Parts: sequence; C-alpha cells; structure tokens
Amino acid sequence: MTEGGSVTSQPPTADTPASQLDYLHGGLLPHEQYWHNRQPWLQERGYMLRPRYRTDWKPSWLGTDKYFGFCEDGRSTISPVIMDATKTSDGLHVTLKKVNTQVHPFEVEIGQFLSSEETTSNPRNYCARILDVLPDPTEPNTTVIAMPLLKAFYDPDFVTIGEAVAFFKQIIEGLHFMHKKHVAHRDISMLNVMMDATPMYPDLWHPQATVYKRDFSGRAKHFSRTERPPKYFYIDFGLSRKYNSDDGQPQELPILGGDKTVPEFQEQGYDKPANPFRTDIYYLGNLMRTQFLNKYRGLDFVQPLVADMVQNDPEKRPTIEEVESRFDGISCQLSWWQLRSRLVEKDENALVRTVFGIGHIFRTAKYVIKRRPPVPLPP
Repeated sequence: MTEGGSVTSQPPTADTPASQLDYLHGGLLPHEQYWHNRQPWLQERGYMLRPRYRTDWKPSWLGTDKYFGFCEDGRSTISPVIMDATKTSDGLHVTLKKVNTQVHPFEVEIGQFLSSEETTSNPRNYCARILDVLPDPTEPNTTVIAMPLLKAFYDPDFVTIGEAVAFFKQIIEGLHFMHKKHVAHRDISMLNVMMDATPMYPDLWHPQATVYKRDFSGRAKHFSRTERPPKYFYIDFGLSRKYNSDDGQPQELPILGGDKTVPEFQEQGYDKPANPFRTDIYYLGNLMRTQFLNKYRGLDFVQPLVADMVQNDPEKRPTIEEVESRFDGISCQLSWWQLRSRLVEKDENALVRTVFGIGHIFRTAKYVIKRRPPVPLPP
C-alpha cells in the first residue's frame, strides 16, 4: 500500500521503496503509520522504535527469497495503540501506549497515581508503572505513555499448582492494594493482567512473535516460573476510577470492558448503577474460574472462594479483604507435594498425562535439590 492508500500492481523488488510496499508484501498497515510518522519525535524524546518504523527503513527481505513473515522487520503490530521501543539512555525495553485523553480522560492520571514514589515502594503494588508521559506534538487529545515491556501472564503455560497459587496470591494482593487506594479497575480480564517475564527469558522475546528471540535469531528459550519467578501486573486503567473515601460506597452506571459476563450488567441493564468494587471482585473471580478452574484439574481447593466471588448478587460477594484472608487461609494448608504437583489439563488424555508426568517427576526432583520453593514468588 502506498502513502495514498493504493496497492502496488507489480511485485516488489530490491529497489522498491518501503513506502510503496502493500500489506500483502509486508508493508506498513494503516494503524502502523502513526508510529512511523512519530518515530523522529520519539527518538528525540529518548525512545527508539524497531527498524520497521524508522524513516530510513529498508525491508530486509527485498531482493531475497525470504518470506517477510520470517523476518524481524516484517512483523507488524496487532494493536493500533500499542508499540514497543527501546529507551536510548539505558537500553530498557518498553511498551508505548497511545491514549485518547478525550475517550479515557482518567487513564494517565490514575496510572501516574499508581506509579508515584509512595505507591511503587509498596511491595503489594502490582500495577504496571508509567515511566514517562509524552503529549503528542500534533494531536491535542493524544498522549503516549511509556511502561516496562510486559508479557501475557499465561504464556508460557503454568506447570505446577504452586505456580498457579503464586499467580492468585499476587493478583489478589494487587487488587487489594488498588481498592485500599480507592481505585476500582473496572476492566479486569485475561488481556489486562500481564507479567514481567524478563527473569524467565534471558534473551528476551520478540514483542510481536513471542516464540522467537528479539532479533529473530532463534526460538526464545525460557526458564519455568518455579526457577525464575515472574511478577504479575494489572494494566490498562482506561476505565478505572479513583473515588473519595468520604463519599461512601460509589455507584457507577455499567460500562462494558473485556469481560462481558458481569451479572449485574445483564440483569439491571445499563440504567442502574452498581458498586464498581463489587464488580471488580466478579472480574477477578471469573478470571480465576475461566483461565484456571475450567481448564485444569487439582484446583478444587479454591473453588468455594471463586464461587462466592462470582455470585449474581454483588452484595453477597466478599470484599477484597475477605478474599485475601480466605485465600491465605486456604493456601497455607496445602502440602508441599500438592503445590509441586503438575497442573493437568482437563482434556488431557491418559498417554499424554503419563509422558508429561514422568518428565515432571525428574523436574520436581531438580527443583527440590535446588531448594526452589513450591510457591515461586518474585524476590
């Protein structure tokens, strides 16, 4: 696709300008043009984009028999508002997010509040930190925020029950921290919980093709969560709100996030307000239910708590203080052997279960010898 939006009629050659490549041949997609156009400005502000988005980009596959999808600079971004970059001052890999401040007027403010020195010094703060705020130089309602580079919390797969317990513990603590600060997230889903996976990946990973190393030189090797524990983070505060504790329990009109199954939104319609803190409890419980209880065996110990968290009546759901207290009481009763047990998927057949089980025995013995704790929490 050319800058004017037309598709090239001839196959590209080594002499074809990058600006004339159409999307079928690895050219920039329409939503990528924003980042390409802002690359010089971002570089001035201390952030370097990958070669694909630089003004002097020359596609590495032109003039070769390589398929662009197998080249580092041939991988396009999926989200129109997310981009990865490198901080030129220290080489830190970061995520850039384009925020429409007219649509989400509180996102930057709440993110900065949860990233303040006072809050980041608290080990119970599991909110992604804003490192920088960059008002767009030409679009008055657009701000770009920089955050640490994170990875989807579920990739790679969880291996042990103890790894799942560590995840539960961190996200419960993180929501308790937010609620204590009078912030309701209002959009907890599998897309809005991520992890700092840098301890697990010594060579990092490519942001748009996570199975590969960042430079596409091979597959991205990783350690397990038990060997190199990650820290989990809540992201995306576009629908979040901060409330005044003196005003009592807040009531908000429903607003749909990633999880569309909230009972009070189904039953009450869109004209009856609900307590967003109670809705957060449902979101968290439903995340635990859909991503773990419905998928794996051996997690029955947390089933009663999750069932209470996802009750239809918001007032019958436990508060986050009660959730944490009950979860801590449950998890401390689990034996070390139970915690080290392999997470078995419910649809796993007997042969796969046997083969994976044998490998897990040897892996567990290694962890015991190395004194790796059964519930791997980050330092």
